[in-house]
Amino acid sequence: MSHTHTPGERLHGLDAVRAIALLLGVVLHASLSYFPTPIWPVPDPETSSGAYVLMFAIHLFRMVAFFVVAGLFAQMLMARRGPWGFAKNRLARIANPLFGMWWVVFPAVIAVIVWKAAIDNGGSIPTDGPPPPPLRLETLPLLHLWFLWALLIFYAVALILRPLARILDRDGRVADRLAAWMIGPWTPLIPAVPLAVAMYAYPLWIPFFGIPTPDYGFMPNLPALVGFGSAFVMGWLLARRLDLLPKLARLWPLFLIVGGATGTAAFLLAGGLTPAIEVQTDLSMRLTQSWVTALAVYSSAFAFLGLCISLFSRADAVIRYLSDASYWTYLIHLPLVMVAQVLVLDMAWHWWAKMGAVIAMVVAVCLITYELLVRHTFIGKALNGRRVPWRRPRDPALQPAQ
Repeated sequence: MSHTHTPGERLHGLDAVRAIALLLGVVLHASLSYFPTPIWPVPDPETSSGAYVLMFAIHLFRMVAFFVVAGLFAQMLMARRGPWGFAKNRLARIANPLFGMWWVVFPAVIAVIVWKAAIDNGGSIPTDGPPPPPLRLETLPLLHLWFLWALLIFYAVALILRPLARILDRDGRVADRLAAWMIGPWTPLIPAVPLAVAMYAYPLWIPFFGIPTPDYGFMPNLPALVGFGSAFVMGWLLARRLDLLPKLARLWPLFLIVGGATGTAAFLLAGGLTPAIEVQTDLSMRLTQSWVTALAVYSSAFAFLGLCISLFSRADAVIRYLSDASYWTYLIHLPLVMVAQVLVLDMAWHWWAKMGAVIAMVVAVCLITYELLVRHTFIGKALNGRRVPWRRPRDPALQPAQ
């Protein structure tokens, strides 16, 4: 019943999912500067409700789709290398970047915030501000690197539960049947049920932000654990049944219709073009919003997954390159976005032109540094598992005779 994944075979559609999902993080963070309600350290005088729409749409599906792919690739890695090889690989490729890059990214973000404060203070750093909060395990700002910590939690749970799963389902038949059952028109509804319950039960839930990202502290909030964890589990089960991916791909129009309808409803329920960026205290409204939002999250995520699988089923050099570069890009992009936002503050441009300039500058810097500093060096091997040589070796068969 299970699909045999041969060594060297690539899932090109999932490469596209990973590349697009992580690169959309640049777009999402760039849009935050242009919110009419300032919530970002670098608020721009040019604002628009269009920034609300853009951020809401991207945040709705992006990370859920990413965690489905992460779960799928994790199970394939576990099957190929075993638990010890899996743990060693994940520590090198996930834990090392998390704890290594945080010490670079966090000071860079603080430096940009201080720079912006100095600009607002006429060129000098203000000294009368409140003291910074103490850095504790429960309040440590993980910033955009939170997803690495979440992955480490899910990997640890997978390793802990693996012996029990092998006892209860030695030949994997139950897992195969479960994967086959969960793919159909009802697919988004399966994880939407526990997510809706988790969001309703979470007293600090802000409907406009969908699944709240656990970017502070080492204990993720309940909706994040349930929402992203469910996506990870579904990807893990799909890894044994790769033959189900074409079926999932064929359903993307249905998922898109449902995701578009419920996503629009969730946006309007959160206030529409003037959203209420605050905790929902009305329990009856929270109940409605939690169910609508949960279904919108997974419907749009599976529409995105199916569309990428359909459009990018063949090898594409550009997608492969962007997929390889996306990890580095996401790791370093946040302070770069903030620097670019400061640089365009005084430009007399429309908000979308400013945002476009920010995105272009950040992506250019990320891709140039990836090519020069990462792709062909030990950093590339640490992040992507391989170091691409500067020059590919020539095929001896094509060499001229001596």
